[in-house]
Amino acid sequence: MPDGSIPTPRPLRDADALAGAGLVPAESLPALRQVAARYAVSVTPAMAALIDPADPADPIAAQYIPRAWELETTPQELADPIADHPHTPVKGVVHRYPDRALLKPLLACPVYCRFCFRREQVGPAGGVLSEAELDTALEWFATHPQVQEAILTGGDPLMLSPRRLAHIVRRLSAMPHIRIIRLHSRVPVADPARITDALAEALDTETALFLCLHANHTREFTDDARAALRRLSRAGVALLGQTVLLRGVNDTAETLEALLRTMLAHRVKPYYLHQLDRAPGTARFEVPIAEGRALLESLRGRVTGLAWPTYALDLPDGQGKAPIGPDFAERRDGGWQVRGPLGGAHFQPDQDAAPAG
Repeated sequence: MPDGSIPTPRPLRDADALAGAGLVPAESLPALRQVAARYAVSVTPAMAALIDPADPADPIAAQYIPRAWELETTPQELADPIADHPHTPVKGVVHRYPDRALLKPLLACPVYCRFCFRREQVGPAGGVLSEAELDTALEWFATHPQVQEAILTGGDPLMLSPRRLAHIVRRLSAMPHIRIIRLHSRVPVADPARITDALAEALDTETALFLCLHANHTREFTDDARAALRRLSRAGVALLGQTVLLRGVNDTAETLEALLRTMLAHRVKPYYLHQLDRAPGTARFEVPIAEGRALLESLRGRVTGLAWPTYALDLPDGQGKAPIGPDFAERRDGGWQVRGPLGGAHFQPDQDAAPAG
């Protein structure tokens, strides 16, 4: 460059860029170009640096590098697997639960996960709400006092500029009935350089604010990611974690335990372990529910309760997330038989009557 500065690496946004970086073989390009024509591709420099091209089972590559089989759709897969569309009262808002609603200010992400349940919607075009559309969406929140929690998602809300993000946070915080603001984001691990002081300051509010970090493997927590999370934590942002259970990424007790422990070490409380949403072309990622339950059960007592997420399935008819985790209690005549996480069992009889007095 004329001034001698070093250009900032850009995300890899198509199959040819991935091949140029040595992340896919040249012979796969014709098929991968077809995939990229249908589903968005983006791999940030931070994530590309973590991929081992020599490892065909690399768990970071599995999440972000397109594969030809993504064009195979099973009968069980749906374009809108959690039924966003029927629950959209105005553009950018999804309202399923009585006391909370989603606000989707944009549909762009730093990376595009190959298992994304909104993969038919998200992409580099951004789907950014116009000023008028954003005002209409925020006015919807203002006129629905039963809604106490606003959840910013998309896309990734931390792809917004600090100015626009601060505007949204201020508008929501000024609504007396909004008691919680939550943001769902990949940015702190996928593109940690975006977590600047200005962005952290944009989240400064007296309203309770939580950031739910999406991470699926312990290797995503780089030194830069740790610094980004520290910056958010110092700004008063409470950190939660959500993970999708994925074949070939985190479907062993060892990899899942490592992830949960790493989250806690970075001040991120594991919140949800999601069963895969059946979006088109994602079947090879799916772990059967029975296997997921057994996997999570194997960690009970092995990791601290702080590391224990809720294993949940987002129902495809828009009826919300249902817990599907392992059961440790079974109703028996006269009480409950309770299995202990360390291998024992206990029968807890019902009280015959409430104590007198």
